[in-house]
Amino acid sequence: MNKYGVFAIPAAGILALDQLTKYWIDSSMAIHDTITVLSGFFSITYVRNPGAAFGFLADASPMFRYAFFAAVNVVAIVLILSYIRKAGEKESRMILGLSLIMAGAVGNLIDRIRFGEVVDFLDFYIGSVHWPAFNVADSSITVGAFFLIWELWKRGKESRRLSNPT
Repeated sequence: MNKYGVFAIPAAGILALDQLTKYWIDSSMAIHDTITVLSGFFSITYVRNPGAAFGFLADASPMFRYAFFAAVNVVAIVLILSYIRKAGEKESRMILGLSLIMAGAVGNLIDRIRFGEVVDFLDFYIGSVHWPAFNVADSSITVGAFFLIWELWKRGKESRRLSNPT
């Protein structure tokens, strides 16, 4: 598969899964409804996040949040597409990581355009201690970032090995 397939196929799949799950949550649950999946550990809980990760900028004015997140998303999309265009065919892990980040960014951007905030619903907790709720797009961004970190770490290790042969 060429680099565009490595990029487009996962991005389209993740974006579709993200939007389908958010549609299901929004159409079948009221905000703050909860479905317990594993008692004391995991629930599907419909919440809306006006900010970013961990509520970043949640208290900022709605107009500022909208402009800020739209600008950040557009810049990220342009940078990712620019890198993909220049990337070599053998950079599949890097391209996959960027694909996952792009899908997540676009998924959350769609929410911001539709609702002015992001639909979150994956609620992990132990007892009364909750991790902030998140969604498929957030998960995709996180996994994509790990792919990028892993690839950059491997490249650094390879570069050090080549520059310091023993």
